[in-house]
This record gives sequence, structure tokens and C-alpha cells, in this order.
Amino acid sequence: MHISDKSSEKNTYDAIVIGSGISGGWAAMELCKKGLKTLLLERGRDVEHIKDYPTANLNPWDFKNGFNNTIKDKQIDPVQSNVYNPENKHFYVSDKEHPYIQDKPFNWFRGYQVGGRSLTWGRQCYRWSDLDFEANKNDGIGVDWPIRYKDLEYWYDYVESFIGVSGKSEKLAQLPDGVFLPPMELNCVEKHLADSLRKDKEGHVLTIARVANLTRGWDNRGPCQNRNLCTRGCPFGGYFSSNSSTIPAARATGNLTLRPFSVAAEILYDDLQKKAVGVKVIDANSNEILEYYAKIIFVNASTIASTALLLNSKSERFPNGLGNDSGQLGHNLMDHHSSAGAYGTFEGYKDQYYKGRRPCGFLIPRFRNLKNDKGLDFKRGYNIQGDGEREGWEDIQGESGFGKDFKEKLTAPGKWTIWMAGWGECLPYYENKISLDEYEKDKWGLPLIRINFSFKENEYKMMKDIEETSAKMLRNAGFVDVGSFNYHKPGGTTIHEMGTARMGRDPNTSVLNGFNQVHAVKNVFLTDGSCMTSSACQNPSLTYMALTARACNYAVDQLNKGEL
Repeated sequence: MHISDKSSEKNTYDAIVIGSGISGGWAAMELCKKGLKTLLLERGRDVEHIKDYPTANLNPWDFKNGFNNTIKDKQIDPVQSNVYNPENKHFYVSDKEHPYIQDKPFNWFRGYQVGGRSLTWGRQCYRWSDLDFEANKNDGIGVDWPIRYKDLEYWYDYVESFIGVSGKSEKLAQLPDGVFLPPMELNCVEKHLADSLRKDKEGHVLTIARVANLTRGWDNRGPCQNRNLCTRGCPFGGYFSSNSSTIPAARATGNLTLRPFSVAAEILYDDLQKKAVGVKVIDANSNEILEYYAKIIFVNASTIASTALLLNSKSERFPNGLGNDSGQLGHNLMDHHSSAGAYGTFEGYKDQYYKGRRPCGFLIPRFRNLKNDKGLDFKRGYNIQGDGEREGWEDIQGESGFGKDFKEKLTAPGKWTIWMAGWGECLPYYENKISLDEYEKDKWGLPLIRINFSFKENEYKMMKDIEETSAKMLRNAGFVDVGSFNYHKPGGTTIHEMGTARMGRDPNTSVLNGFNQVHAVKNVFLTDGSCMTSSACQNPSLTYMALTARACNYAVDQLNKGEL
């Protein structure tokens, strides 16, 4: 690994990528493969594949407090401790060291290290369709996407062929099929529910989740061992991460320089050249201020951090933040809601079980508002994700008992159960936003980020439909003790935050064009979640990767033509 120094010659590159997570890793790999000397900046520590997964092979009894967070964890990390546990705590930031301001409750989960949240993501990979790309235009909401499915279809193929996605083709217009490795298998109670839905004539389809977990060896990685310990870091390379895949591929070109502990403070803009010329960086350990220069800059620090960087990059030309001519920078923050759903038990199949710990559940693709559904009082739609399993000792550990009979009761498999919840689309609201605080600073002197977000009437109406529909599906399939729920989780909890620097056709109403370029600063590209114009209901990471690969191809082509 090369660590750059202050020499002005060594501080100049062809390209700079800010952030090493899912989209940043892809940007670094693509640019390096195309021959560009590329500097990859990461604000956190280095994490080397395999070597830096300290809990990957630990047994449950190796953890002092089991998988339970301590009271101190919850006090120091009131946000992060909602999602981490002793298995993966080291891949999440400290809330105390990295504060932000919640104008309304919003869980901002972060991983500041090489690889970012590619080490802890859910790995669900779903394509968007024109139902999603045309939604804003058809509903008269927000602005129209400047691209359609045909613009991304090749790049979806390209990305899936590299990362390896297991899944099953279903020939659904609203969820295009992809380049799949063999699918994982539904268990008996999930197949039972799938059969029931197939007969209900309401267009419900239950399929195995499409995930970047490898069902066979792929590109010298994997296969998945079905341990379901993914968030500890996978020493087998059984799922896609920057650390196991894109960064090693970038490094193999000889064109990559990786610099961890590098807090990007500002994108440097030259008024005479009318373009960005580099990035001002604060060394996270020494607080030394450094400047790095490049012809093109890719911003992939994650939705909120990327937009905050642009807001903090002020100049005479851009007094309100780099590229913020439209005034839209920071606005239209979105996150999927995943609070509502249903559960139930099934009395049959007591002679059947399953093998291993499958690292994914099932998916019921979107079925609402595909055409003109009558009687619905909300726009857009949701998918349903869940899983079926047999009750184990953890489900009945509160019951009383003693001795041999009690031990046998605890260790015998219980009833089959299914839990499922809706992942629902959030509309882009101008008032849902991030901004920079005028007074509060972090330990590097940068403004603290303020987040103001709330779900609104459309999302709550959708949640009610999710509860009712999920419970109905289970009852119709013969499940008993069916109950519905709404956890009322705040925004950010699904960890699909997106928007705040949206793509669009008109520079007066959007920040980026159809190739993820800042309208007014053609050599700056944003290809993480900040670019999203609407949220659809699918897990978004596959789309980020496809957009990134496409933007890199375009950027290098424009660079070679002398347009940048």
C-alpha cells in the first residue's frame, strides 16, 4: 500500500475518489482499470481483508457478554448501539467521537474504515425498472429522473457479473431479472407460503432474496459458507465488499494510492479554470492540513457526508456550497421505512428442518400501484422481506422448568414461524434535509451536520396497508396466532438514506445531470446514494454500483476527449 506525502508532485493524481465503501470502491477500481493514477481517500482506519476481521471465527462463548451490548455501549453510542453488537462493533463509529444533530429523530449509522459499510451491508441486490425511473414524472412529484432502465441495463449486467449475485429469475416487469448465480433455497414453510400466494390471483410472488452472497466460487472468492456471520467480515470472500473485491482489483493495476485517516474537508474550486482542482484533507491523527490535486473527483462518502462536503466547499462562485445553483443541495433526503409487518406460526412440517444458516430471507416483490389499483390511498409501493424458521431455545428461554425434561424441551425444535415486514418507498420531500450547523464543530473544526427528517402521511398510509396485507397473506396460508406490528422506527433505521444531491434534467431544479456530474462543475461526480431522485422500494446498493460504473466510463471518455 502506498501512503502519499506532502510533495506537490506526489500530491497530484489523475483522479481522486472520496470514500471507500460500496460505490467508492467501484469508482477506484474502474478508474484504475482505465489507466488513471487514482488516490482513494478514506477518513477512517485501514481494514485489510481477512487480517482485520478479529471476530470472524470466534465462538459465541468467546464474547465476554455474549452478543449483548453493555450499558456503557448504549450511553456512549445511543445511535450506533441500536445496530451493532460485540460481533461487529469495531465496524461502526463512536457517536461520542462523531456527533451529529438530530432536529428530528434520525438514526445515522456509519462505518468509518476502508470498506465503509460494504463490510456490514445487507447484500440485497435488486434492479430498478421504469416503474421507478418514471414514477416522479407520472405522479408529478419532485423532478423527473434524467435516465431510464435502458440507460442502466448494461451496467446492471456489468456489475452483477463482477460481484456475483445469487437469485432466481421471475420474469416480473417491476423487478427485472439479472445475471444470477444459482439461487439459495426456500425452506418448507416459505415454499408453503409461496404456493398459497401463487393461488390467490392477486399477483403476489414469493421468491428467494437476490443477494451478493456467492453460491459457488466466483472471481477467486467464496463460496458462501452459510454461517450468517457476514457483518463480522467474511474471511472466505463469500460476499461482495470493497475489501475483498474492488480495492484488491484496483490495487492490482498498480494505479491505486490508498490513504486512510484522511478527512475530506473541502473540494477546491478554481474560479479561473471554472472547475474543481483538488481536495483539502485533514489528517485524522495529526490534524495536518494537506491538499491533493486531480483532473476528476468522485465523491462517494455516503449520502449525508458527501452532500455535507459539497455544502462546506464554498467559494466566490458557489457561496452556498459547490454546485448549489439550484438550492436543492441538502434537500429531498429519503430512507425506506421497514417498521410494519406481520408474523404467525404454522402447525405442520414438524418432520422437516433446514441446513446451515442461510444469510438471506425471502422477497415478495412490489405488487401495489403497478397499474391503477383501486381503493388505495397512497402512492408508490413496497416489497415484503422476511424469513421462515423453527422456534429454538431462545424463543422459549423465559419459560419455567428444570431438569432433563426441561432441557429436552429447550433443545427440541419448536413450531414453524414466519416474520415479514414491508420495505416501503419514501417520497422526496424538500423539507427533509441536511444542513451544516453555524456554530457547533467536530474535533477537526468542521461544522456538525444537522438532520431534519420525518415520514409523512403517504408513508404512514402505506405502513397500515403493509400490516393488513401481510397478516392476510399469512391467514390465507393457514398460519395461526397471526399478529401485525409497527415498530415506528425513525428515519435512517433501514440504512438506505439517499437523496440530497439529486440527479435531474434541469440545472435549476437539480444538482447532478444524467451522468452524475455536478451541473456547473463538470469534473466532479457524485455516485453514492446522494444522487438519487426518488427512492423506489428496492434495496439501492446495486443501483449505486451500476451508476458508478457508468459514470466512470463516461468521465474517462470525456477526459480523453479533453472535455474535462
